[in-house]
Amino acid sequence: MFKYIQFILIFAISVSVLAQKNKKPNIILIFADDISARELPIYKSDTWSPPKGGDTQDLQYRAKTPVLDNLANEGIYVKTAWAAVVCSPSRAMMMTGRYAHIHKWWANSDIGRYSIGKKKTATYPLFKSSPKLIGHIAQEGGYKTFWVGKTQMRNDDIDQYGFEEGVFTAGNVKLAGENPYTTFQVDQIKKDGKKIVLNNDSGEEVVTYPQSSWYWQPQVMLMNHPSSTKKYEWWPNTSKSKKEYSVNTYGPDVELNFALEFMERKVKKNEPFFLYHTSHLGHDAFDFLNPTEKNKWPGTPMVTFKNGKYKRTEPNIKGSNGKFNLNGTVTKPGIHNHINYLDYQVSLYLEKMKELKIDNNTILIFCADNGTSGYGKNSNAVQKGVHVPFIMYAPGFNFTKKGEQDILLNISDVLPTIADIVGVDIPEDYEINGESFWPYLTTDKKEHRKWIYAYKAGTQLIRGKNVLKDGTNKWFDVSKTPTDLISFPVIKDWKTVSKDLKKEKNELNAILPKFDLFATAPHGPLEPGAVLPKKKEKSWLKKKNKK
Repeated sequence: MFKYIQFILIFAISVSVLAQKNKKPNIILIFADDISARELPIYKSDTWSPPKGGDTQDLQYRAKTPVLDNLANEGIYVKTAWAAVVCSPSRAMMMTGRYAHIHKWWANSDIGRYSIGKKKTATYPLFKSSPKLIGHIAQEGGYKTFWVGKTQMRNDDIDQYGFEEGVFTAGNVKLAGENPYTTFQVDQIKKDGKKIVLNNDSGEEVVTYPQSSWYWQPQVMLMNHPSSTKKYEWWPNTSKSKKEYSVNTYGPDVELNFALEFMERKVKKNEPFFLYHTSHLGHDAFDFLNPTEKNKWPGTPMVTFKNGKYKRTEPNIKGSNGKFNLNGTVTKPGIHNHINYLDYQVSLYLEKMKELKIDNNTILIFCADNGTSGYGKNSNAVQKGVHVPFIMYAPGFNFTKKGEQDILLNISDVLPTIADIVGVDIPEDYEINGESFWPYLTTDKKEHRKWIYAYKAGTQLIRGKNVLKDGTNKWFDVSKTPTDLISFPVIKDWKTVSKDLKKEKNELNAILPKFDLFATAPHGPLEPGAVLPKKKEKSWLKKKNKK
């Protein structure tokens, strides 16, 4: 009888283990904002960004990321991962797995147009250029999808990107009218015939760009959330959340709370999920709590790491109308504190995964969209604007690699990798520029890809293992990594370099023409006679029309 019971128990455990292995893995993709690889200690740079932007080697401004460091060492991190140089084209690369010759998002100020009627055009949306976006791929694989954080999609149709639910900071004002809950808004208005920028909270003129708050007392938009009866609704939207909402409400906390709540709901229903967290942390912003101090990166709630755990100090901000007392509960400004807070948030994701007992069946990816503001953002020089961190952690999977991976990776590679993970085949006639790195992680494959690519408007960047061409058409020898990750020697005389480097240069040059369509095909499909807005007519277009 005992042997029979023992057999039943062993059989039950074996079935449970097999079921766990066959279960679709959950995926959490954290896409941070404006953070260069050099800002994370794991990349061992001797230079990073001080609070006002630029370069520093002062250790007090170096981020502390014990959780991400551990994930990178226990999972993998990529030594050389490239995105695009700035937000919109980089997010387009992530969501489509394609480059700008298809999706037409060349730069923040150079987004393609397409016809919406006779002689009328609008921003070319990604779901028109690329019907298989990253959210659609996950849905096709049987996943429930959730998008939280920044959108940067340039149109109102954010329900077309393959996500059933969304929580957006700042929400799109056009979708639900003006936000009634916060005065933390900077608007451009006309006064005495002149355009000025006004801080709505203090009523004072300021020098910054128009924006709504995504940090303190944020604007938050819900999409198809169970707590709402509307498709789009401003949060707070319940009596409890309205009572708790105040100047002490921190946008990244709101994002994470909704993300963790989504995870709970999906695990309870035994539904695999894809969570796309496009955090604002890392992005500079107007500091509504210190409106006269011109801070680049506003302070975050204070967190301390001790004995393997984080402790967060509850914010205790008092005041109104541009005059606030922080009572020692908010950090000093600086991107290092934003990165520290991201590390804290990743720790909360890990705790929730463990609590829900999905830690061995969840894949967590951490990366960023472009280089740090004041250093690399919008720069096409060397790899300042494109070199970003990339960490992947999946403790329940038997990766054949661990720790630092000296490979080349594009952000465009994420979509085909997720397609591999969720079991979706991409049709051969559907062009994808990214390459899945799942085979590299799960087999004895020694190399992921031979080159990586990026773009900014009409300029192109490309890098192989040993040489790099930047957007200013300079070539660099990148066979050795400098201590600041950027000071590669310029190749001025190709007669002095090895045959291998010359061969690699020729191979890279041969790739570029396929993607070099900025001057000849900058837009989406335009009907005959379509007229583009004059402000979009760049110098290259004027020259083209004269020919």
